[in-house]
Amino acid sequence: MEPAASCSRAERPGSPSPELHIASLVVHAAPRRLDEVRRAILALPGADIHGASDTGKLVVTLEAPSTDDMMAQISTIQRLDGVLASALVYQHADTLDAMNEEIDDGNGP
Repeated sequence: MEPAASCSRAERPGSPSPELHIASLVVHAAPRRLDEVRRAILALPGADIHGASDTGKLVVTLEAPSTDDMMAQISTIQRLDGVLASALVYQHADTLDAMNEEIDDGNGP
């Protein structure tokens, strides 16, 4: 008997397509801790900051391969020293195949 061929989950017949999870948050940090909170968020994989105010509010987006990974990132942000609050603004999840499909907007090439 030959050993079974090794293949990743994404290559196995019938296995679900890999996913992409996207979320946006407003994070409120103590103004005096804003720089360290910003550095900690940017150190997270898939995290980006799109805006900040002097009062400590940050607009953050996150990308993750699964719901569990997304929730772990959000929890990490909420537990950072200097974070006063966070609010989930948007969340979307889809397969990578669906995310990469061309969208026909009716205007044509």
